[in-house]
Amino acid sequence: MILPQTYAAAVFILVLALLCQGSWANTFKLTRKYRFELFYFDFAFGLIAAAVISAYTLGSMGFDGFSLMDDLLNAGKRQWLFGFGAGIVFNFANMLLLGSVSVAGMTVAFPVGLGMAMIISSSLRYVAKPEGSAVMLFSGCVLVLAAILADALGNRQLMVIRHEELARAGKTKSTRRPSSAKGVILALAAGVLIGSCSQLLDKGREGDLGMGPYSLGLMFGAGAIFSTFLLSMFFMNLPVEGEAVDVTDYFKAKLGQHLLGLIGGFLWMAGAVASFVAVTPHPVAAAEPSITALFLNGVPLLAALWGVVVWKELRGADPRARSFMLLMLVLLACGVVLISMSAAPAEKVL
Repeated sequence: MILPQTYAAAVFILVLALLCQGSWANTFKLTRKYRFELFYFDFAFGLIAAAVISAYTLGSMGFDGFSLMDDLLNAGKRQWLFGFGAGIVFNFANMLLLGSVSVAGMTVAFPVGLGMAMIISSSLRYVAKPEGSAVMLFSGCVLVLAAILADALGNRQLMVIRHEELARAGKTKSTRRPSSAKGVILALAAGVLIGSCSQLLDKGREGDLGMGPYSLGLMFGAGAIFSTFLLSMFFMNLPVEGEAVDVTDYFKAKLGQHLLGLIGGFLWMAGAVASFVAVTPHPVAAAEPSITALFLNGVPLLAALWGVVVWKELRGADPRARSFMLLMLVLLACGVVLISMSAAPAEKVL
């Protein structure tokens, strides 16, 4: 397999992981009114394509550790199962997250969902292996939790304003204010699952029988594509919003929408494999634990900025809603920094 040989290469891998995982949802936004249940079929195809390509190229070349097939044969069957299971759990979580994006936008879905995942995964890792600064870790978790609350309050205020605008324009007959809880609840559920999924990934690569980054990505992708059809049918028949979707609608979509789904899945998996590589110990080149954590934990912040700056998801917001969202971004950024700094060796955290 190929691993970064210099510190600069290790940092480049981290930047790649951040950009891919923080930006892939833009492909869904670009499809406009395409239902996420249908988009996800193409997303899954793109995901497994990226997993296979990276496994049989970067994972089968070079002189760092085992090649792909040797790595798979050396790994224990339990590690295979952990990687495969992580793909299934992630798939369900990511569908919930995409459902939240379709209901509430990237500005709500990613900070709430991945913020919760960050709290759960970092806390579980610390309980399993106490290292670094507990004060920084749990202070960061409190800040991220506060950011989630600010995000939910800002979204609630924004939903009220938009409903009032529709009522004044005569575009809605109901005077009942719409609930803003659906997008937040979907994101929180996704976050709980993603945070738990990190434990399965850790078990899949730990120990002498653990898998390397590329074989782990392959097994993870296999679990994701295996579960896609069953889970997609579930969401198509029990949609989070709107009417039920028929599978024939997938074939009515435009070619551009299918391509965007493929690109979205490919980007996500490219970022995932990059993150697997980034956390793989290397005797020659490896970024500091705090630097690695900072890039990997920065995903929800980048996605939220896409939502605010590019997709204008705060359009029409009053000063109160904007204040809540600004507070969310500040709290999230501070929480990410503290949690990431807590990953440094204890003697370096002062």
